Amino acid sequence: MNYSSRQQPKRNWLRKVDWILVLVISLLALTSVILISSAMGGGQYSANFSIRQIIYYIFGAIIALLIMIISPKKIKSNTYILYSIFCILLIGLLILPETSITPIINGAKSWYSFGPISIQPSEFMKIILILALAKTISKHNQFTFNKSFQSDLMLFFKIIGVSIIPMALILLQNDLGTTLVLCAIIAGVMLVSGITWRILAPLFIVAFVSGSSIILAIIYKPSLIESLLGIKMYQMGRINSWLDPYSYSSGDGYHLTESLKAIGSGQLLGKGYNHGEVYIPENHTDFIFSVIGEEMGFIGSVLLILLFLFLIFHLIRLASKIDNQFNKVFIIGYVSLIVFHVLQNIGMTVQLLPITGIPLPFISYGGSSLWSLMTGIGVVLSIYYHEPQRYQIPALSKKSNTI
Repeated sequence: MNYSSRQQPKRNWLRKVDWILVLVISLLALTSVILISSAMGGGQYSANFSIRQIIYYIFGAIIALLIMIISPKKIKSNTYILYSIFCILLIGLLILPETSITPIINGAKSWYSFGPISIQPSEFMKIILILALAKTISKHNQFTFNKSFQSDLMLFFKIIGVSIIPMALILLQNDLGTTLVLCAIIAGVMLVSGITWRILAPLFIVAFVSGSSIILAIIYKPSLIESLLGIKMYQMGRINSWLDPYSYSSGDGYHLTESLKAIGSGQLLGKGYNHGEVYIPENHTDFIFSVIGEEMGFIGSVLLILLFLFLIFHLIRLASKIDNQFNKVFIIGYVSLIVFHVLQNIGMTVQLLPITGIPLPFISYGGSSLWSLMTGIGVVLSIYYHEPQRYQIPALSKKSNTI
């Protein structure tokens, strides 16, 4: 027996919650607090960041819960409003002078500070851009009755049009890491947007060739890259320290050489909780993977990676069961965000990728980055909570098939 949306039998709200997703996020939260607490063992900070991370997680859980209650339709209808608000906030960071509300932190004016709380709009823009792209793609496909190369090309330019404004505003803040994350999100949603491979294949080939050419030019002709792309000296320092960290171990390569030393010294089983010996500045943020590598060893690192893989697999599985394209595109875009964050963060700590300011999702210490991720989790929970297909009763369906 199949029910219409109004005939759906009422179920306990507890059965409408994606408890698997909640469990995975809870395990990541527990891991985060333990690692941050251990990273504080060196005594380099007077503040207890693990307690703060617990508070951030509690606030993030409240955000996710409130968003879960809101239906995806309402989220979709207000997407462009949120998009406009955060674009204005990003513009404000560029034009407003330095004040107590718009301070310069770590050499960048990327935060709005309200007393003890600092909000970084670019972090939330990641989630809002996914929502905006999901709405743009679903709306385009809904009103495209005769799919053609021209209609796919139009969708491609719509995606670029929606993405170019926040990307430009964030790039003007010299935040290359977040810009790269947005590029990963765009690539991910394009794959499920329905755009023909006659457009996507040449695009990805050009991107791959361009990226490879830039890397080769950095290695063999760094002066050319500095003049053509306008890369600043500190950015070239990061690249040089990535290629040859031990030659820059007293400067730009210090974090990387110490990270490699920490991860290598952990060996198979690690040194144990709070027994880290290698000093790495800010190891509770971007370099937190070096803490788990040193204290929990290869086994602990693999277990954390497997937990991330399970989260990614669970989200992809959920997206494959959903018919609504807005919901499907959002989940795939969110998966793209997590995959890029994990690959980039772990890759930079083991010298596979250049160092950027991209945190390890759900693990690194931070307010805005965690809250933006929990906002995305809230949207996923909302999709699962309000998905009408979940209200079918298998037993009744089987009986109806036998009649």
